[in-house]
Amino acid sequence: MANRDHTRLIHELTDEYTRRFPRSATLHNEAELRMIDGGNHLVRLMEPFPFRLGQSHGAYVCDVDDHKILDYWQGHMANILGHNPPQITQPLAEALQDGWGLQSGFADELQIEVARLIAERTGAERVRFTTSGTLCTMYAIMLCRSFTGRSEVLKIGGGWHGAQPWALKGISVKQGSYDHIESEGLPAHIDSETLVTRYNDVQALEDVFAKHGDRIACFIMEPWMGSGGSMPATPEYMRAARDLTRKYGAMLILDEVIAGFRFRAGNLGAMYGVQPDLTTMAKIIGGGMPVAAVAGRADILALCGRKNGEGRRVRFDGGTYSAHPLSLLASKLMIEYLVAHEDEVYPRIAAMGERLRKGIEKVFADRGILACCTGHPNSAVPGSSLASVHFPATNDLKLSCPDQVGNPALSDITLRETVMKLGLLVQDVNVSHGIGAVSMAHSDADIARTLEAVDHVAKRIASE
Repeated sequence: MANRDHTRLIHELTDEYTRRFPRSATLHNEAELRMIDGGNHLVRLMEPFPFRLGQSHGAYVCDVDDHKILDYWQGHMANILGHNPPQITQPLAEALQDGWGLQSGFADELQIEVARLIAERTGAERVRFTTSGTLCTMYAIMLCRSFTGRSEVLKIGGGWHGAQPWALKGISVKQGSYDHIESEGLPAHIDSETLVTRYNDVQALEDVFAKHGDRIACFIMEPWMGSGGSMPATPEYMRAARDLTRKYGAMLILDEVIAGFRFRAGNLGAMYGVQPDLTTMAKIIGGGMPVAAVAGRADILALCGRKNGEGRRVRFDGGTYSAHPLSLLASKLMIEYLVAHEDEVYPRIAAMGERLRKGIEKVFADRGILACCTGHPNSAVPGSSLASVHFPATNDLKLSCPDQVGNPALSDITLRETVMKLGLLVQDVNVSHGIGAVSMAHSDADIARTLEAVDHVAKRIASE
């Protein structure tokens, strides 16, 4: 399956898509006159063009061509309650009507309340806000480099921590390896200072620490791999990450930009019994608004404080829209809702996620197509609302590492990223990275509809 030519099917689907979304096609042509590639985020673009949004509510989005599209992208997987949930939007609208919410540029009580909520739900001693996952991972790494006095940063091959200097190495497989820089414009030393290791491979982790341990400032990793394949860290790997960083005096950063508040009303690290030195969070904690945070040890975060002088100080000083009032109100509302409804939200979306994953696997098996889903829970994480379908070259490949799903020699990436995307969109179902995320707004009927659409795609693949 991994080496099949899907040119004809992609051509057919592209034609169908183009006919189905004519207004979006016209707008894309106009967009390309003003913006590079017609957009401002790589993942929001696609070939031949992205559909353009009109409105979004719950599990659905409506585009400018008047299609009602069932959505599993859900705001970069941030919208755990669905698009524009009234629990968030109504209080925000009321705040604006009351003359409050746009940036004031002053300290306020809301910042204290949200910091307290995050600290209570993560075990963090201190919290500092910023506006994006990219910024919070960058600042976390800077803090660890200053705190340890070391320069090297260890990350996972296939892991995505935003478009910041120490994360722009080892994102995608090239000639069977992740050991390469993927952006121009970086200082030359970034390559040698950024080390890459293999996810869920304890031996590889031990080896890299044995060789570089006294120079590693921090190990940044996702406890649940996001764009690298939607797969959890094994409990053994998480324990090794914590034990080895402590042994060698390196800091452990858990990047929970995706995982934070996705599996429980708090950080995922707690489900493994692992307390990192720093945790980075964004997406869900923003309630649909641009909120991100670095949370963790007081002695590390103290390095961005004013009292540190210019010696080891990290200029994590904030930006104009850091701790934006309306954004933090959305954050407060979201976190409080998830805490209050934890026993309702997480079992429900996990059950739907399981039905979706198992249903997709059965659909492809019934059509004689080798496919499997990642996103299944493990012994540490009993339920998951995430899913991604993959098409491995052989049926003996146990998917636990990004290189198994990101290497074209091992998995058919074209089927996952292009055929599935177009094949489902022409049936008004939107997915990303294979599938995406289930929200509280999705229903059993939505899952059933999705499986019917997947079966239609599987039928077309089988007939190639």
